[in-house]
Amino acid sequence: MTKRTDFPTTLQQAIIYFSDAENCTTFLSQLRWPDGVTCAVCDSTEVSYLSTRKLWKCKACKKQFSVKKGTVMEDSPIGLDKWLAAIWLIANAKNGISSHEVARALGVTQKSGWFLLHRIRLAMQTGTFKKLSGTVEIDETAIGGLSKNMHKHKRAARIASPGQYSGKVLVMGLLERHGEVVCKVVQDTEGTTLKREIRNQVEAGSEVFTDGWGGYKGMDVSTSTSLYSTTKNTFAVVYTQTESKTSGVS
Repeated sequence: MTKRTDFPTTLQQAIIYFSDAENCTTFLSQLRWPDGVTCAVCDSTEVSYLSTRKLWKCKACKKQFSVKKGTVMEDSPIGLDKWLAAIWLIANAKNGISSHEVARALGVTQKSGWFLLHRIRLAMQTGTFKKLSGTVEIDETAIGGLSKNMHKHKRAARIASPGQYSGKVLVMGLLERHGEVVCKVVQDTEGTTLKREIRNQVEAGSEVFTDGWGGYKGMDVSTSTSLYSTTKNTFAVVYTQTESKTSGVS
């Protein structure tokens, strides 16, 4: 792939430039790998580009990968032309932009516009389009004071219904060992909620460690330690009492 430096600087140029799929791949690859493409699986520099499929193949691990691999764009069928145009729109909207506006501008559904908006905002918050990878520790907790210490008026306003987490905020923490930490406020600790956040935040093929909370169960637990298969899209959680535990994020 030939290096290019004539990237767009205006919205009109961006729309024309990113309408070509090859331009999109070139732009993102040079942005992600300024010193040359490395394998998104094993970090090897011995890779070859398959121009007909817009993929790279690693000569070391024999895996194929795209420029989306390991980013917030990885599991999305939306094309790079939409992604890059959406990034341009959101980054240049000083007063914010709604999912309806994104959808109208890109010619996609409101649901797709909402998806793009949230993924791009997530990348802007963390400063990178990459997901957590490697070894990731996950835990959840409830933050807030004891209800018995609240004034009765405040307690009545905060606690709408009795329960273990009444009046508290549920927070999920994800820690990449020797890397970044992501904390998310979640509505509950049910399996559907926790698994959705894991898929959004953690790269496929990562090693995940968590406790025995029921919300993580039913994820195709097996002898494998990989997070989830890119083909089966199922999880495998590791439980252990030795070195590999969630103390780093607890």
